[in-house]
Amino acid sequence: MKAKFSIPQKLSLVIAIVFTVVAPIMGYLSIGLPPVIIVGGSALIGLVCWYVTYLKNPVDPKIILPLFLLTVAGLQIHIIEEYLTGFAPAMSRLFGIPWSEKSFLMVFALVGPTIYTLTALGLYYKVPIAGFVAWFIFIGTGVAEFTHFIFPLIRPELNAATLNPITAPIHGELIVNMRNYYLGTTGRYYFPGMWTAILPMIPGIYAIYRLFKLNKSAKA
Repeated sequence: MKAKFSIPQKLSLVIAIVFTVVAPIMGYLSIGLPPVIIVGGSALIGLVCWYVTYLKNPVDPKIILPLFLLTVAGLQIHIIEEYLTGFAPAMSRLFGIPWSEKSFLMVFALVGPTIYTLTALGLYYKVPIAGFVAWFIFIGTGVAEFTHFIFPLIRPELNAATLNPITAPIHGELIVNMRNYYLGTTGRYYFPGMWTAILPMIPGIYAIYRLFKLNKSAKA
């Protein structure tokens, strides 16, 4: 039987699809390919998961809201480590992309918490688009954070053999204090945010499991 969506559900679906398409494009134009892979991949998977679960059957706030808030709390602690250890400049050196600390703070320390707050309110009132944002966070921080454990193994595009931080223009933007975390050069297995990456992963992955289980039970 073909699913029938209400007007709020249809509007939310359109917004989610537009975000899934536009966000990776904007990321690619402003930074480069990595945002397309990480953000775009998380958005696409989150869109599919949201479509088959929350969009059709909004979850009780008592279940999804605590999971979302725990994931976001873990993410914010994770972002603190990333900022203190220079995640954005390190990514710039690793992939040769222009990601400054200013843009990092703008997205993750200012815009992000605003979106998280509104999403929490939306989940409380079962607003459909809030479920998409929650799924995007669960996928992006619950699954995609594992990439932190891969980054130290990738040879940087900029001065891979140099231990000292470097400052250089990348695509017309001056990126300062780009540290080298390449294991082959430093002899140390670490990348900014790696130690706290597990904090949002635990509730994020559990939320994915719980939501799919609830959806299966609802269908049964």
